[in-house]
Amino acid sequence: MQKKIGIVLLNLGGPDSLEAVEPFLYNLFVDPDIINFPGSFLFREWLAKLISSKRHPKIQEQYKQIGGKSPLKDFTLGQAKLLEQKLNEKFPAKVYAAMRYWHPFTKETLDALERDGIKKVILLPLYPQFSKATTESSVKEWKKQLERRGNLTKIEWSLIESYYDFPPYIDAFVERINQGLEKFPAEKRKEVEILFSAHGTPMKLVREGDPYSDQIKKTVTAVVKQGNFTQPHHLCYQSKVGPQKWLKPSTPEKIEELARKDVKNMLIVPIAFASDHLETLFEVGIEFRHMAKNSGVEQFEVTEGLNYSDKFISALSQLVFQKLGIPVSDKSVSADTF
Repeated sequence: MQKKIGIVLLNLGGPDSLEAVEPFLYNLFVDPDIINFPGSFLFREWLAKLISSKRHPKIQEQYKQIGGKSPLKDFTLGQAKLLEQKLNEKFPAKVYAAMRYWHPFTKETLDALERDGIKKVILLPLYPQFSKATTESSVKEWKKQLERRGNLTKIEWSLIESYYDFPPYIDAFVERINQGLEKFPAEKRKEVEILFSAHGTPMKLVREGDPYSDQIKKTVTAVVKQGNFTQPHHLCYQSKVGPQKWLKPSTPEKIEELARKDVKNMLIVPIAFASDHLETLFEVGIEFRHMAKNSGVEQFEVTEGLNYSDKFISALSQLVFQKLGIPVSDKSVSADTF
């Protein structure tokens, strides 16, 4: 009997109820990879408690407008199920999810791996671009929780670090953009301005050598080239938090700038996200849409997240095959190859 390989999808997670918003925010802001400045370790927990207590009523109202919870957990677990089906066509595998700031936490995922007797694991981040604030933070938590379990330290694991320019992943975005363009009248599609909106990071991370911003630029370049898009396109950043300087231009600034130039048709592509959640459904789909309409934009569309895209799930499976050194053409393979 072949042993199963475990694939662990790493993601940030999101509150699965309105009551979970405040503790989720606390878990986010208490992470040293999120709040990190000289001396911050002395009062990080106090600061995280203060921020989460002050911000959660406003954030709860935002979640109410997209269904009362984050869809991120459901999408991630759904992606895990689809990926497992795809992988099992070639070898026995079980796919799990490990969330950084809400259930299922990494420690819960390790409980499941132990129950299932999984000894070989591939970590597959649902952050296509590597950043200290995302992939590195999740991997640190994985290592920390693993070290706390002496009986699990013998797990063999490896990491798929990034896949920002992986052609099958890029194909999934090309498909979503084409679907988005189809929402515009045929005669207007060539003049649609495409805004690639990425989650921003503080400039401090960029100065420290974080590769995220450079990888985002390469993702956009690859998407435009692979999709042969001739429309004007722009890269901008959203979700700024706090007083620090962040990557620019911000998405709201870019929308207003283009509106002043009499741009009437915009397609927003949330480029740094593997599935829809608060930043795409509320921030872009409601907040930015309202702002654009008030600025004179006539048609404002947002591409659907990768979510359950067949092309995206196929890309994830190919990343796993590639990590294991398995040619995609192979019909089956033993897990012992890992």
